Amino acid sequence: MLAGLAKSIFGSSNDRYVKSLGKTVDAVNALESSFEPLSDDELRGKTQEFRDRLEAGETLDDLLPEAFATVREAAKRTLGQRHYDVQLIGGIVLHRGEIAEMRTGEGKTLVATLACYLNALEGKGVHVVTVNDYLARRDCDWMGQVYRFLGLTTGVIVPNLSDQDRRDAYAADITYATNNELGFDYLRDNMKYDRAQMVQRPFNFTIVDEVDSILIDEARTPLIISGPTDDKSDMYVSVDALVKQLDEEDYDKDEKQRTVLLTEDGQEKVERMLEDAGLLEGSNLYDFENTQAVHHVQQALKANALFKRDTDYIVKDGKIIIIDEFTGRMMDGRRWSDGLHQAVEAKEGVKIEPENQTLASVTFQNYFRMYPKISGMTGTAATEAGEFYEIYKLNVVEIPTNLPVQRIDEEDTFYKNTQDKFAGIARTIKEHSDRGQPVLVGTVSIEKSELLSEFLEKEGVAHSVLNARQHESEAHIVAQAGRPGMVTIATNMAGRGTDIQLGGNVEFRVGDELAEMPEGPERDAAIERIKAEVAEERRLVREAGGLFVLATERHESRRIDNQLRGRSGRQGDPGLSRFYLSLDDDLLRIFGPDTLFAKMLRSNLDDGEALPPSKWMSKAIETAQKKVEARNYDQRKQVVEYDDVMNDQRKVIYEQRSEIMDADTVGDVVVDMRAETVNALVGEACPPGSYPEQWNIAGLKERMIDVLGIDAPLKDWVEEDAVEPEMFEHRLGELADALVQEKVDQVEPEMWPRIEKSILLKTLDHHWKEHLATLDALRQVVFLRAYAQKQPINEYKQEAFQLFERMLTNIREDVTRTIATSQFEARPVPPPLPDLPDFLTTHIDPLTGEDNSADADGSLFAIEQGNLPPFQSPQPDPTPGDGVRDNPYAGREIARNAPCPCGSGRKYKHCHGAL
Repeated sequence: MLAGLAKSIFGSSNDRYVKSLGKTVDAVNALESSFEPLSDDELRGKTQEFRDRLEAGETLDDLLPEAFATVREAAKRTLGQRHYDVQLIGGIVLHRGEIAEMRTGEGKTLVATLACYLNALEGKGVHVVTVNDYLARRDCDWMGQVYRFLGLTTGVIVPNLSDQDRRDAYAADITYATNNELGFDYLRDNMKYDRAQMVQRPFNFTIVDEVDSILIDEARTPLIISGPTDDKSDMYVSVDALVKQLDEEDYDKDEKQRTVLLTEDGQEKVERMLEDAGLLEGSNLYDFENTQAVHHVQQALKANALFKRDTDYIVKDGKIIIIDEFTGRMMDGRRWSDGLHQAVEAKEGVKIEPENQTLASVTFQNYFRMYPKISGMTGTAATEAGEFYEIYKLNVVEIPTNLPVQRIDEEDTFYKNTQDKFAGIARTIKEHSDRGQPVLVGTVSIEKSELLSEFLEKEGVAHSVLNARQHESEAHIVAQAGRPGMVTIATNMAGRGTDIQLGGNVEFRVGDELAEMPEGPERDAAIERIKAEVAEERRLVREAGGLFVLATERHESRRIDNQLRGRSGRQGDPGLSRFYLSLDDDLLRIFGPDTLFAKMLRSNLDDGEALPPSKWMSKAIETAQKKVEARNYDQRKQVVEYDDVMNDQRKVIYEQRSEIMDADTVGDVVVDMRAETVNALVGEACPPGSYPEQWNIAGLKERMIDVLGIDAPLKDWVEEDAVEPEMFEHRLGELADALVQEKVDQVEPEMWPRIEKSILLKTLDHHWKEHLATLDALRQVVFLRAYAQKQPINEYKQEAFQLFERMLTNIREDVTRTIATSQFEARPVPPPLPDLPDFLTTHIDPLTGEDNSADADGSLFAIEQGNLPPFQSPQPDPTPGDGVRDNPYAGREIARNAPCPCGSGRKYKHCHGAL
């Protein structure tokens, strides 16, 4: 009570912080009158002036008021938009490395220009991270007008770019990219064999748009680069057929934890079926020899019991296409890991693609924490403020709206079951649509959106369905969702990137209706007609109550619900929001009120009847959501804890790779490795403090032949007086050095450093890949240590460290063995650097196997709107022929492993770049 009284008098800490920024805003506003008279060239000249002042010792904070005033004036001249005072506050928050929470429609994209310009003055690069390719392209082109006017360069990172195009984009002052592309470029860079092949430069400052979606929702799933392994298609098909014979009582399914386990009876049943099928070694399923069989059974169980068609995935053109749970989009080309995707393919009877082995991985938490300064913006971050601070040390600042929010958020409406709920929703939609109010309906899956569509057809309500099946036209559908009486069903509205404007969107209508009309007076008159129609429709919609947001159920996260609500009531517009729930909803069924409460509801409600809205009921739902959010946070935190262990090791390996690539010669490293290997071999055979008669001379002789190819007279040495292990180390070291020197003398002098560097990098990469596979396996089984009253994470840390030390020893030994036992040709030209291996890029949840690569389909929007840059325009294949003369891209620098620009889907080296 006292806290509430104090807050009402003094304001919250957030209010006081925002108010403290008012002085800086006043300083920016005071400069406006002196910047308006400047010519374009004078305004552009401010950029060089600011850079000179930075060189002279001033700081970015010193320049902030003038830099913001410069950007505001540039935006007025290029975009016709002037930053509001609240947008200036947002810009200050971003520059300070904090999260600006701004409601939908408040102009976050324009806010970013302030902090981007100021921080780009240092010349170290600024990254703006978006949730899909369409937004990256759109924002780079749209806001790039401001930057280019002020003399800064911009770049955009999207799929299918060559390495040179990526280098150029990263070298720009301001680079727009998706989170996935940034992470994969980081991993790919650290798999290359030459510094000149790398595309990224050192990290400096990043602004993450939709920061909650990227750093919270997607952060549970690491980015993984993987390569193919052996084909086990027959095993998947056989095990799937067996699992489909199981009854529900043969396994325990936990939808809350997304796990499924065999019961004792189920285990015996599976053992007998596997034995009859000849897939079992012995009679016990859990014998060591049957590890692969257990793995296949477990993944087949998951695929059949937990993963639902049209909710978790769809089948399209004979392929399993994953559906992103947060955005409802198809993620073509993305695959679940650890054999789960193959199990789903077997379940649906489509072609089974081979499994893949992890070559490199990183979580978004550890990727973005490499930036010295990071900030973000979103409409919904306050509910996750604790996680943002604990994981990223980011404060969340709620920015007030430019105009008061007029939207009415009504209490939830409850029904007994889904059928009653959808029938009630259809009646409500018809009622609001008939009176001219646009309705945006939020659903959680394709299945639910299509079910609701059937109910609306029965009611005779015209509507558009926006889900993964129709994502190509989503920007156009969303843009016109605010027209009178429009009904739009969307699987999810997070990060859609297009505002819903009351009355419709003039630009999209012009593009759709006047695409074929040539420039001239007739087209100008048509544009004016459309503008007048939109203005009149806006008036009608405002009178009808604005956009009505109707949600068919609550999401696990309050943020997703708030994102949907936030589509209504932008910039002071009227609006209405209401959620419809039933006892069949997943949230209520799995996490909701207890059985007694559910029974009470069922007994007190007649069929088709709705429970009157209740604050107490809505509070109970919010409590359930908080439980789920806490569980999801624990899962993300667990991922971070485990990846932190790997991240420390990853940094060591990547730093060593960089040092090797940057060094002119790695001879000293190789010599040290050889000496340490010899010492280690002698130490194994002649332990300290032991007597000569206890030494394993025969074993040492075998190891020396195996590792160094040296057959030394060890027995003769032992017979000498006062023999010591140090003497063995010295003599064997001299023999090894002499052997390698012979090989050095056989090749050209300039070739040997290249050979050593290549061997070192290849060996490092091979063992790191194997180490990652070992750590993956360790992480999956270390939880069993809890039964022995041990902390799994502590056990993981200890074993991971021991495995890392063993890996470094193996690297030293393998490098020594390769150089000592290989034969090298005396060629005058050094061998070319090897190509990167063929690999897949995926974004996989290690706990559930779910893929969360939300930007996979973004490029489709750009294709549809004609926004592809020249280097990505799909071109028809030329007439087949032979040689480079038939390659239309021969003059361009395209990476051999990059997708071919012709759009065939094949790698360049297998398509037009084939020699």
